[in-house]
Amino acid sequence: MPGTHSSPIDASGPRVSLHSEAFARDPHSAYRAMRSSYGSLVPVELSPGIPATLVIGYRTAVRILNDPDHFPADPRGWEKNVPSECPILPMLGWRPNALRNTGLDHQRYRQANTAGIAEIDGHALHAIVEKHAIRLVNTFCEDGAADLIRQYAYPLVFEVLNTILGCTPEIGQKVATGMAAIFEGINAAEGNAMLTEGLVELVRLKRQEPGSDVTTRLIEDPAALDDEEMIHQLVTLYGAGIEPQLNLIVNTLLLMMTDDRFADSVHGGTLSTRDALDEVLFTDPPLANYCVSYPRQPILIDGVWLPANQPVVISMAGCNNDPDIGSSGEYTDNRSHLAWGLGPHACPSKSIAYLIVQEAIDQLLDALPELRLAVAAEDLAWRPGPFHRALAALPVVFPGSSPLPLPVF
Repeated sequence: MPGTHSSPIDASGPRVSLHSEAFARDPHSAYRAMRSSYGSLVPVELSPGIPATLVIGYRTAVRILNDPDHFPADPRGWEKNVPSECPILPMLGWRPNALRNTGLDHQRYRQANTAGIAEIDGHALHAIVEKHAIRLVNTFCEDGAADLIRQYAYPLVFEVLNTILGCTPEIGQKVATGMAAIFEGINAAEGNAMLTEGLVELVRLKRQEPGSDVTTRLIEDPAALDDEEMIHQLVTLYGAGIEPQLNLIVNTLLLMMTDDRFADSVHGGTLSTRDALDEVLFTDPPLANYCVSYPRQPILIDGVWLPANQPVVISMAGCNNDPDIGSSGEYTDNRSHLAWGLGPHACPSKSIAYLIVQEAIDQLLDALPELRLAVAAEDLAWRPGPFHRALAALPVVFPGSSPLPLPVF
């Protein structure tokens, strides 16, 4: 049974830090300790001096995610009291996009994004991922060793997303550098400026030279998005398309290389890449804590008063592993996890993400079926941060092989 509940509105003791290296090393032990001390709602610190409430109860999270009237996504009441140099402000601050608005504004932005994403050709996307995957594998397959983050997963998702959005490599490099700084929370303000600069260039390019890409479709949408709105739709698409997909590829590969059920499947076992993806989305989702809302007034939930204008953060990792829902380790064909969010702000592109991530993993394992970790799993370093579940590197070794022929389309 949980211990005595301490309301986040009155908590005077130290909050649980989500930005520490200790939390990054072993978040699941931290979630268990939180549950024992606080139950479903935990007073946490997202960044030094930035309090929030973390939701680790599955049923409580479902209730909150489906109640945008009491738990709106608009952060403007919160951020007016947040220092401009706060490293997580670019991740949580208001933008004119679907993620940070409610009501009619949210509906307008989401419909434009959903329409643009819906026209992505799945067959063409499959070929795009295959082309980039094989080209990247060929850069290290003869070496017998690689860092799969730096040399494969990151450049792959970045290049695929650039193709989907019609972004040139030169503009994309600014975007990637800025987005990385925002997710890391290091030089986030500079990163936000670089990201914005790159996206201004992309919008200008697509207005002058439209193409068959999501950016052009957003520009041409009946929502008539202006330049500022266009930039912030693209911020959302890059934010959702790089870091979470990268981490999902990497976390799934880690599971497949360290768990005999999946290691065997590489050589013809019964569990598939999709099974591994579903398990990771339950146990180690790439965006572990997010889906943030900001109650406009104090609200009582689960016997706890939540403050007005303070972030309420859903722990997808904590909720998915809530013992009250009793998954019993059955993940195959189980899509009841919260990794894609839920309610009006649920991810609109999960089928596209599934395709990219699964194809990226399958292409790599087809090319290098004897892939294995170069270090013990417990020696891998996890990047600190309140939101992601992300390795710093994934070093692997394998028998060197000749480059593969590039596909011809």
